[in-house]
Amino acid sequence: MSSQERSAPRRRNPRGQGQVLKAQLVDAAAKLLSTLDQPETLTLRQVAREVGVAPASIYSHFPDLSALIQHVLRLRYEELARLMDQAAQSAPDPLVDLVARCAAYVRWGVGQPGHYRTLFGGRMPDDLVPGSAHGAGAELLEAVVTSLAAAAEGERRQPSAEQQWQAGLMLWTALHGLVSLYNDHGNIPWPPLDDLIADLLSLHTARPAAEIAALLPQCGDDPGLAPDSI
Repeated sequence: MSSQERSAPRRRNPRGQGQVLKAQLVDAAAKLLSTLDQPETLTLRQVAREVGVAPASIYSHFPDLSALIQHVLRLRYEELARLMDQAAQSAPDPLVDLVARCAAYVRWGVGQPGHYRTLFGGRMPDDLVPGSAHGAGAELLEAVVTSLAAAAEGERRQPSAEQQWQAGLMLWTALHGLVSLYNDHGNIPWPPLDDLIADLLSLHTARPAAEIAALLPQCGDDPGLAPDSI
């Protein structure tokens, strides 16, 4: 069955409800970006078909495909940043802040593999999604750098600003590698995810893994672990 056949006919929105259509377009684009085998091949026609409208109706809300994709990226970055901030909002010290932020990042990435790929998969050509569209991603990295540097305060030898940046970058590289490999190679007999997070942070903070594990927030109702959804 074709995707056109699967899409239910869409009723016209009443006058004044253009924002409803805009939200539907954004949801459809986010879904397709997170589920297509080749998300870089996404077209406005596919988005329109998913919603059940004519492609021309999209231009009332987005001038082109690039603008629509960048809007989706902004929403996903805001979602991830909000989860990381919420996880760390009541942290009593920098180490707990760092553990909470990193755990939220990993859990969201594993719980939302399609959306994680949309943000960090690097599949979009530069002419469609310029580097500036990932500015919010740089802000997430900056938050991790700051948190890691604060957790390291009190060490006998304080690192320079450049060394702090490099340490944060290496930590993010490790977090990204963990999420990407965990998502792409589910057939590997992985240890429990929290054990992996604790071991990874232990390597980057020189703290015992048991200490890190004790600081990990309980995942329970963590929205980052919900199945991929819009």
